[in-house]
Amino acid sequence: MRKHKSFRDICPLLKDPKALAAVIDLFEEYVRENHKDVEVIVGMDARGFLFGPLLAQRLGIGFALVRKRGKLPGPTVSVAYDLDYGKAEAEIQEDAVAPGQKVLLIDDLLATGGTLNAACELMKKQQAVVIGCLVVVGCPEGADKLKPHTVFYLVEL
Repeated sequence: MRKHKSFRDICPLLKDPKALAAVIDLFEEYVRENHKDVEVIVGMDARGFLFGPLLAQRLGIGFALVRKRGKLPGPTVSVAYDLDYGKAEAEIQEDAVAPGQKVLLIDDLLATGGTLNAACELMKKQQAVVIGCLVVVGCPEGADKLKPHTVFYLVEL
């Protein structure tokens, strides 16, 4: 993983099939040991879409997308949230998760916690149960903002 100015570059992981498989292996091992009851993996726009479906397939469960507002077809549920540089809205299709379903959220990076926190709010609106968050690269301060949800990350910022 390369560091470029103020962000972590995950592209080397994606270019190397063995490295990508190792990331998914670690996520799978963690989930099988700690979250046997997970029913759906929910990926954040857009790099959560790279890791989430691979993990969901390994676990034999479904995958749902949280996207920026206006990017999903059909009826959606949305939530507004603050970014360091402005405001944004995230949304999910109304039928993507069911009330009571146990979900894990996944993304490539956790910095401030804004996007994952918005996804937690979306899950609450849908009456789904967030049982944890998974990220490739995480910042402890961002994880603190997601409490009481647990955050598992492979690399600490």
